[in-house]
Parts: sequence; structure tokens; C-alpha cells
Amino acid sequence: MANILYLVHRLPYPPNKGDKVRSFHLLKHLAAEHRVFLGTFVDDPDDLQYLDTVREYCADLHAVQLDPRRAKLASIRGLLTGEALSLPFYRDAGMSAWVRQISKTAALDASVVFSSAMAQYAMQLPDLPMLVDFVDLDSAKWTDYAPDHVWPMSWLYRREGCKLLAFEQAVAERAAASFFVTDKEVALFRQQSPRTSAPVQSLCNGVDADFFSPDLARPSPFPAAQTPLVFTGAMDYWPNVDAVTWFANEMLPVLRRDWPNLHFHIVGRSPTQAVLALASNCVSVTGTVPDVRPYLQHAAVVVAPLRLARGIQNKILEAMAMARPVVASSTCAEAIDGDVGRDLMAATEPSDFVRVVGELLTQASLADRVGAAGRECVLKNYSWSAHLLGIDQHLDRLTQRDQKV
Repeated sequence: MANILYLVHRLPYPPNKGDKVRSFHLLKHLAAEHRVFLGTFVDDPDDLQYLDTVREYCADLHAVQLDPRRAKLASIRGLLTGEALSLPFYRDAGMSAWVRQISKTAALDASVVFSSAMAQYAMQLPDLPMLVDFVDLDSAKWTDYAPDHVWPMSWLYRREGCKLLAFEQAVAERAAASFFVTDKEVALFRQQSPRTSAPVQSLCNGVDADFFSPDLARPSPFPAAQTPLVFTGAMDYWPNVDAVTWFANEMLPVLRRDWPNLHFHIVGRSPTQAVLALASNCVSVTGTVPDVRPYLQHAAVVVAPLRLARGIQNKILEAMAMARPVVASSTCAEAIDGDVGRDLMAATEPSDFVRVVGELLTQASLADRVGAAGRECVLKNYSWSAHLLGIDQHLDRLTQRDQKV
């Protein structure tokens, strides 16, 4: 058993959005064999109620309540210091002090960093071995945002992409090993960082297929007369906002010509004003729901028309685990270790989405086959416990080395 400093940019509970699903399962995995000292931020006041739940996994927990509005103002300091704005956004004197204190009192063996911005704290301890889960290449995400915005935001996003990439490269060089969610993200980092020689590998996402499983006794949340299409996700995340806006404006009206009872359900926390404005007689915006599984299980089709997403999307894996047919954007579908056309369906242009969704609505047997194959794909390829073994080999090597010193 080792003493692990675990640094996460967002409280890893409840596991109700992609990054929190991954960070929570990593917390569970680490806590099963080690003593975990968790430093994290709470960016949603509703999550404060879960601190005691998270504390059960930890030898110590330091949680800083983050006001996103104040943090955005604080991040502007990055323009003066020449650093990525993401770093001062998550910079806190109390967190720094706690990290230094724990390093003196807990005999730490290694640090595990979740998301690049939290590496600034681990790098305060140059003698402590560090493993970094970048998840996605965040710098590329900011760069991808730029073309869809006008100046000055386009300039700001390009700057953030450039500055954050430089920081990611420095972090990777300092780390004993770094991880991204897919081989494609690893290759992209290597392409953009040709001088980086540090060990970098993929650490795939998983899904709790026991929790996300169909149940005949689970009632439908939809009126009987509706044919429901469903999108799930945090609705204050811009790629999700873009996805549902695009689908509601471009694809849904065309689909409703042939299926007038079709209804689009946008299911997820914190919908923005742009998302709320989509609500109509054929679009529902639920906000937070106590359980997303009924919406997935009773969907005619689950859609994931994400144009700006990176890596493996947990929302897609969860829908597949619920044995429902998924139509995802081609870039998201390609990230899944499955057979596109059998385990899930892919589309790129609005006309593609209309055609593929239409086929699934018309052919119930096809929809059932895709749903069943999707669940089998998840059971075969997306076990959290199996994937997270990838970090154990590095922890074992680092902690054994420390014990010999």
C-alpha cells in the first residue's frame, strides 16, 4: 500500500458527466489498494453534499469551493504572466499550502494528476514521482474552438491552445508517465510535440455495465404518443450545446416530416440559455434528472451529433450499455473500439444523420440488433477495472523504487 497524492480539477462525485465518471473510477481504483490524499475543487454548490461520500475513499480530502465567475476573472492574469489562462483559473493559495503540508506529513510515494491544470500543484514537489492523466489534449480543444468564434475570442482561444500545449509538453517531460484516453489523442500529442521523449500511452475509458443495464421493470419517462430521440450530457459544455443546437435546427425538422410524433429530449444538468431557448412542442430540456437510465432505455434512438468533442464519449458508452441504438458523429464513433454499422451507427453531415436515424426508426429489428450489439461491445471492451490496470504497472514501479531508497 502506497500513499498517493491525487489532484483533480473537479470533485470526482457524483459521476454524472464524462470527466467525473473517469476521475471517480480512478479514485475508486486507487483507493482499493492505496491511501489516497485528494486535492480537488468544487465548482457546483450542489456537489458540496457529496463531500462525505468522497471522503470515504480518502485518507485526507482538501476541497476548495470554486466560483467560476471569479475564477474567470482571476484567469485574466495569465495575459500578464504569459501563461495559459487555465492555470490561474485553478490556482489557489490554500491548495498549494495543503499540498506542501501533505508532502511533509504523509510520506507520499507518488502523485496522480487528473487534467493538465492540476499539474501545477504536483510540480511544486519536484522529488515526488508524478503520473498524469491528461484525458484529452485540452490545448487542441481550445484551438478547435477558434474558427467558430469571431475576434477577440478567436484570438483568445488560439492563444490558449498554444500556451496550454507548451505547458502540457513541460508536464509530460516532468512526468514518469502520461496518459490520454485514446491512441488517437496520444498520436496527436506526439505530432504536436515532436521533441517530447517522455513515456505517453492511452488509458481507455470504461463504463459500469452493471449499473447501465436495461431493466424491464424500469418505467418510461416519455408520453406514450411520442417517438423519443435522446441526447445526454452536461448542457453548459459548449460542444454539447453546439451538438443539440445543430441537431434541433438542422436535422429534427427534416425528420419530423416523416415522423410527426418525433420528440427530441435534451437530458443533462445546467442547460445554458441557448439550450433552454430550443424548448418547443417537439424539444424538451430536462435539466438535472435523478437518473438518466430511463431516458436512455426508452429512447427510440440516442443521438450524439458532436462536432467538437475529443476522445471517447462516456455518454455514448452508457447509451450502448443500455442496449439502445446510437447514432454518433463519425469522429466520436471512430474512437469507440467497436464495429461502426453493427455496434453503433455513424454520421457526418445533417443528411447522413437524417438518413441513419430514419433507418433505425423505420426498422425496429435493426434498432434492436444495433442496441444489443452495442451492449455486447461495451461488455467486451469497456471494463473500468481492466483499463485502469494500465496505471498500476507504473505505480508499482514507482512505489517499489521509493521503498528501496
